[in-house]
Amino acid sequence: MGLLTIGAFAKASRLSPKALRLYDELGLLAPARVDPVTGYRLYAAEQLDQARLVAWLRRLGMPLARIQHVCTLEAGRAAQEIRAYWGQVETDTAARRDLAAFLIDHLSRKDSAMAPTVKPLEIRYAALSDAGLVRESNQDTAYAGPALLAVADGCGSTGATASAAAVEALKRLEADCIPAGNLLNILEDAVDRARQAVYDAAGTGTCAERAGTTLTAMLWTGSQMALVHIGDCRAHLLRDGRLFQITHDHTVVQSMIDEGRLSPEEALSHPQRAMLARALGLGSDGTPDLRLHDAQPNDRYLLCSDGLTGVVPTEAIREVLAGTPEPEQAARELIALANASGGPDNVSCVVADVVG
Repeated sequence: MGLLTIGAFAKASRLSPKALRLYDELGLLAPARVDPVTGYRLYAAEQLDQARLVAWLRRLGMPLARIQHVCTLEAGRAAQEIRAYWGQVETDTAARRDLAAFLIDHLSRKDSAMAPTVKPLEIRYAALSDAGLVRESNQDTAYAGPALLAVADGCGSTGATASAAAVEALKRLEADCIPAGNLLNILEDAVDRARQAVYDAAGTGTCAERAGTTLTAMLWTGSQMALVHIGDCRAHLLRDGRLFQITHDHTVVQSMIDEGRLSPEEALSHPQRAMLARALGLGSDGTPDLRLHDAQPNDRYLLCSDGLTGVVPTEAIREVLAGTPEPEQAARELIALANASGGPDNVSCVVADVVG
């Protein structure tokens, strides 16, 4: 059979000879034959498809170890693996984009010390929680104060204690004077305290057996909302009549949607739809999402447990938020909707309005 020299094969595959030698050493793309006298690597034309796939995956930034795995798969499974990798890249990119936006905003504000003082905005708020119609106890905790809004959904044998402990650990932030430039760092420290509080609440035995909680909270500074989120409680923003979900669920099913292995419609009835990928306690990944949101007058925020979003359609939630002036009445109506839909879970709602 006719073989290609490493130079000819490199040109045809868009890989450099140096890269081909590296991939040979790693066992990723071995030559068809090595000349026993000269040591030159020779490649078969049939290897070009795999070589080009390797080149394309490297342009995507995929690590070599993962490329090696993809190259062992049949076409359909290889496509799924690439889709899963790219979903993770997009998630990581979104997180870095949020951090970049925060840094740009923070550094821009540093140069505006001589600007005229603007009166801070204020918030009006309400927090309500209900056991629902099926559960014997309520493991949710909902809280709203002048600077802190929070919802936590406990799970495990001492879930109620865990959710209460996590929210209680954040409450001290209301008494602190927090510099805007240090907001996310302080919130991250507070989450560490909440995580320890959940471990302490577990008592004897392992946390994985006894206690865990999700946590979605917003810290108000007078012009910005600092958001911390872990688990499947959600935060929404109603602005100009439109409702935006500003958190991303940390669940096994959401990961499958992100990777393209499951559609949002299929997720509604998936048997693992309540399985958490991240939480405080339960032996789970406890890494929170942290980000900032610039507030505007007339914004309305909703923090809620999955006892609401699991049974009430998004449009129904939007209609209540857009059509009910008072935060407490809006929270009551949302809980009533969840119970009218069977109330299969505890349900908690925090509604907060930004006012000038």
